[in-house]
Amino acid sequence: MSLSFVNLFYLASAVLFITGIKGLTRPRTAVRGNLLAAIGMLVAVVVTLLNQSILSYGWIVAGVIVGGAVGVLLATRIQMTAMPQMVALLNGFGGGASLAVAMASFLTASGPIAAAGTISLLAIGLTVLIGAVTLTGSAVAFSKLQELLPGKPMGFKGITLFNAALLSGAVVIVATLASGGGGLGLLLLLTAIALVLGVTLVIPIGGADMPVVIALLNSYSGIAAAAAGFIMGNTVLIVSGALVGASGLILTRIMCVAMNRSLAGVLFGSLSEEGGEAMDADEVYAGKVKSSSAEEVSMLLETAQRVVIVPGFGLAMAQAQHAVRDLADTLERRGVEVIYGLHPVAGRMPGHMNVLLAEAEVDYDKMQPMEQVNPSFAQTDVVIVIGANDVTNPMAREDKGSPIYGMPILDVDQARTVVVVKRSLSPGFAGLPNPLFAKDNTLMLFGDGKQAILDLTGALNEAA
Repeated sequence: MSLSFVNLFYLASAVLFITGIKGLTRPRTAVRGNLLAAIGMLVAVVVTLLNQSILSYGWIVAGVIVGGAVGVLLATRIQMTAMPQMVALLNGFGGGASLAVAMASFLTASGPIAAAGTISLLAIGLTVLIGAVTLTGSAVAFSKLQELLPGKPMGFKGITLFNAALLSGAVVIVATLASGGGGLGLLLLLTAIALVLGVTLVIPIGGADMPVVIALLNSYSGIAAAAAGFIMGNTVLIVSGALVGASGLILTRIMCVAMNRSLAGVLFGSLSEEGGEAMDADEVYAGKVKSSSAEEVSMLLETAQRVVIVPGFGLAMAQAQHAVRDLADTLERRGVEVIYGLHPVAGRMPGHMNVLLAEAEVDYDKMQPMEQVNPSFAQTDVVIVIGANDVTNPMAREDKGSPIYGMPILDVDQARTVVVVKRSLSPGFAGLPNPLFAKDNTLMLFGDGKQAILDLTGALNEAA
């Protein structure tokens, strides 16, 4: 296939990628957008495989078989609750693949590298740096989400300066490689530094920031892929990597705003702290928590005119999205207005709750973002919070000593009555007690999220 036809098909792939991403910006067009982007990737892969520069298909076929088998296994076995972990893992795979391409290209030193010289050497250095950071950083994020490592911030005193020193050293090595100095030993040193940097960048970041970390690592994997595209002289890889990198950075910015965190603070794992002492659980809950039952809550719902359902990771853990949809349907048949209040970082990855509710075929128009639903809580009769802890925690407004102070939250405590469905008073991923549970207008409905909602729906139907 001639180079002109290859570039033409690559251009078509790029247009499909951009059109697909545009479709992903709206729930109603997301499925079509995903399909268009997938078609674009199929075109790019097929054209690349038909390119005459490919000498042997043996390893490619083997990779397709093994990778396809692993992909099918992951797609069929991974639960929605583990989706954040899988996204983190896939980010790491992307970074690792780019790292492998850069190392192989440096060792062979042929093709586009020999022709481009400084530019390709710079691309190799950047790909190794970003790919290695993405690989180990994603592994740490996966371990925290999978609870193989503690979700709380970890590290040692001076870790921010240590990270800055590692990054500075890595930049110097990349510049040296680009100028033609050094060899394989220097490249291996860069790889080792970057692998350590990936760990030390993510280890100090607490569980509450994991949605930001996932978005950022996704961006890293795209940037690494784009740099690998320069190494290989592959236009479509440059374009697709740049799109992933840019969209990941935009999403990271959105997440930082939602968490009231600076990007620098997330990058170096520094929690913004101000004066004041954080409250402990005994001080927050002692003698103030009121337990309730499904029957008592159903009596509140019988007289309600407006109900807001606030989902969190507890809903995902309990796989309660379909039960919640049934409860909403039951309330709506009684003439109750039901909407869903969604925090942008509820769950453990961006858009986690939107995906769960869409799976239960909840109407997109009923999913209201935080900035839209917050002003209406004061006119809401009952708010049902299902496993959403940190994103409803008043500490973010009231306790300057709290690590989440200043983070925008769902102001559910302003509703007339708040019903919190939770197994226990255990803290959320940020490890903090929640004063919401002890407020005068809050009732706790303890139990498994799915069963509690089923019991509540059953009690409403019996009262009808």
